[in-house]
Amino acid sequence: MEGEIFVITAPSGTGKTTLLKALLTGDSRLQFSISYTTRPPRSGEVHGQDYFFVTPEEFEGLKARGALVEWVEQFGYYYGTSREWVKETLARGVDLIFDLDSRGAWAIKEDFPQATMIFILPPHPGDLEERLRNRGDLQPEEMARRLRQGRGEVEEVHRFDFLVINDDLTLALAELKAIITAARCRTSRVWPRKAPGFLRD
Repeated sequence: MEGEIFVITAPSGTGKTTLLKALLTGDSRLQFSISYTTRPPRSGEVHGQDYFFVTPEEFEGLKARGALVEWVEQFGYYYGTSREWVKETLARGVDLIFDLDSRGAWAIKEDFPQATMIFILPPHPGDLEERLRNRGDLQPEEMARRLRQGRGEVEEVHRFDFLVINDDLTLALAELKAIITAARCRTSRVWPRKAPGFLRD
């Protein structure tokens, strides 16, 4: 059976990374999407496991051929998702989870309309800035950029299939797990495999 696609979008400061790590640790059917990037590998990163590391020229070639379903530039480096890699991974029955901004999320949805779209928010608007400040590792310009981006993304919440409020980490994780379970049990996904046995004369 073909795998599912789950797209997670959240402003910086929502606890998204912590939730995703816990989600992936507890679900062997889920795999985090692997992107192409022009960023040099960091210590311990493995090509084909953390990222597909390519040169800027190779990345431009992927863009020119229309091989990327979505791509973005961040801090002078490019990141993008291979359309063919997604299709091949889904065909193996693997469920993919994406961590994308709203622009990338809707690019995935356009190519893969079956994708389940999930937005994560903190309980109160002011929590976004407070959580970013508490990190203590962001320059004022970067904090301002992330807050602007976050406000823009919040305006698109109504377009998503599910909204998870990360007030309590345990509860938010349970809600994410419930969404994934529900998506896997959709009639359109399960019934085509079961129908022949039940509808035999």
